Parts: sequence; C-alpha cells; structure tokens
Amino acid sequence: MTSFDTSPTLTVWRALLAVAVVFVMLGTTGWSAVRDQHADGPRELALAAWARDKIAGRQLPEADAPTTRLAHFFASLTSAQRMVLAARHPSVVGNLNGAPVAMRYRANRVALGQAVTAERVRSLDPKLSPDGRADARARLDRFRSLLKGDRKILAFDPSGRGRAAEVFGNLDRASRVSVVVPGVDTHLLTLERSQRRYTAPVGMAKSLYEAERAASPATRTAVIAWADYTAPVGVGMDAALGALASDGAVRLNALVQALPGRSRVSLFCHSYGSVVCGIAAHRAPGRVADIAVAGSPGMRAAHAGQLETGARIWAMRDGDDWIGDVPHMEFGGIGHGADPVDPAFGARIVSAAGAAGHSGYFVPGTESLVNFAAIGVGAYGSVSCASADSACHRGISGELEG
Repeated sequence: MTSFDTSPTLTVWRALLAVAVVFVMLGTTGWSAVRDQHADGPRELALAAWARDKIAGRQLPEADAPTTRLAHFFASLTSAQRMVLAARHPSVVGNLNGAPVAMRYRANRVALGQAVTAERVRSLDPKLSPDGRADARARLDRFRSLLKGDRKILAFDPSGRGRAAEVFGNLDRASRVSVVVPGVDTHLLTLERSQRRYTAPVGMAKSLYEAERAASPATRTAVIAWADYTAPVGVGMDAALGALASDGAVRLNALVQALPGRSRVSLFCHSYGSVVCGIAAHRAPGRVADIAVAGSPGMRAAHAGQLETGARIWAMRDGDDWIGDVPHMEFGGIGHGADPVDPAFGARIVSAAGAAGHSGYFVPGTESLVNFAAIGVGAYGSVSCASADSACHRGISGELEG
C-alpha cells in the first residue's frame, strides 16, 4: 500500500506503531488464528460422493466448475431430477453457486435436518466435556431456529465454526439486491441474536430489508445476510491482517456473480467486512453499483481510486465508534490502509446519526439505516450526507433512481 506521506520519519513512526499494535494484540488476545474451516470430514465425503454420482446417465459437473457451466447443467434437468440431487447431495447443492436458488433453499433444509440429528446425538455424548455438550446444545438450537417457518437459507455449512447465508425477499424477481457483509466473530452461533439483534447478520439484513421496502415500496428488493466466509476471532492478529478477507472476497464475488437475473447489487460492509469488500472491489462483477462501509478499519487501499471499481463508494462512521481510534494505516501487511471517512480517501461520506457506537448502524430509526436503505434501492437523492462532505451528491444528481 502507498501512504499519503512517504517521508522517512513518518515511515519509521508508522513501523514502530505497527510493531506496538502487534505486541498489544499478542498481549491481550494472543495468536488467535482461525484454523481451516474445512478439515477432513463430512464436507469432503459429500464432495467425493457428488464427484462419483450421475443423473440420468450423465456425470455431474465438478462442484468448483464455473458458475455459468453449473447454471447450464441445472437448467438442462427436469424439476424431478433437481429434487433428486437436492435430496441426495444437500450439503453440496445447498452451497453451489449456479444452482437455482429455490433448489438451494430445498437442499439446505435437508442439510439442516441432518445437522439437527447429528447435533442432538452429540449433545448427549457422555465423552464430551461440559463445555463440549453446551456447544452442541447451542448449535442444535441454532439449526432448529434456521428450520423454523419458511426461512430461505442460501448457504449452510456446519463444519468448523460454521457458515451460512439467509435471504429476505425474492432473489429471482428482485431488481435491487443488497448484501450485508459482517465483521469479526461471524459464525453460525452469532448469525442471529435475541438480544442486541441488530448487531448480528440476520438482524442487520432483516432491518435493512424492511427499511428498503419502506423507502421504495414499488422497488423489488432482496437482502442477503452473508455470513458465508471465515471471519477473524476477536480483535487479534487475524483481524489486523488481510488473509481471511482475501479468501472472503473470492467467496463474495462468486456469490454476486451467481445471483439470478440482472439485478443491481449493493454491498453493505461493516467493520472487518469492509476489508473483505475493499479487496473484492477490483474484481467485483459489473452489476455491483454501490459499496457502502460502516465502522471501517480500512479497505486495503490508500484512496478510493485504488479500489479499481466502477461502483460508488460510500462511507460512514458514528462519532462514538471506537474504530475511529484504531490507527488507519498499513505497514508490512499489518493494518488495512487509509480511513474511508477521511475526505482525502475519496468516498462519499454519509451521515450515521443515531448509530450510537460500533454496532448500531442497522438499528431502526437511525439515519445510518435510512441512508443504507436509500442506497440499496437507488434513491441516491435521498441520502443524507455528512456535513463535512460537500461532494457526497456530486455526479449522481442526474442519475436515474430506483
């Protein structure tokens, strides 16, 4: 990353600050590196079974085949054949970009049912420690919750700490799709919360969906709570580095590429999620119209131009958000670059009034949520800019809304 000031003195001070940050993190959180999400186990067995199988005498495509090839394959099947594959290979089909979304929903209900059975047995295992049984019961409760009603689970993988994605609205009919990309400590057990519900991915996405419908009832919208990447555990070394964000960016772009139809897409990226979005930006599909970040530690760029995207870049931060006290810098791979709400960065700075801290940006009644909703439905003229940013609306006043 390049710096705004590359004088030798400033470079030395940044290096010392980076080292200090490392030692503080080690002293308070240790080397909290996330282990590989997919160790050898059921996921690998499921992929092997998929690779060996056939349907109507035809070999199944590779699970990592290009999205267009997978979409063409599923389009060539009958409805009955799709149902057979969803039931026979639920954990593969349910996470397969290119499979029809209704087929993925169906497959993930089957996979969740299997996970409930497995976790119920594990929760009663006398060989587990008390903590192990408590974790099994918590996972069992989460899986049962995801099965309630007609929830639309677009991705589900219980291995490791777990990944998932849930859809609000109709993805097949939507003209505008919003993707909520959360930050640290995102996994299956934090996917949703009964307390402080708007700090969890499902609560964030549901709140945004309702706000978008209120902002433009005639616009066909859908919102995805995207917890389908391996996020850092706590504010440790993984949170200061970009490796997990790089992996997440690949997964995020694959999701967007596979969305049905020709919907315009907006990414709403919170905290470490904005690092994911920053790395994803330069290879994001052209349908990504907006990237909005809140409480960002940086986007792995010195200025918005380095993101190399045609999407509009929006940024907000509440005055009480502690992330503002984190050094916005990058040195030797540590840190995530410039502050997106610094006017010099070049993002459109919007108001976050009422957000009240680092985790309040999706709370109903806040200006931050109202602004997110306006961006999500393309009502750019309704966005409330931060008082410090006179350029927020520049270049979009004549653009078509909706």
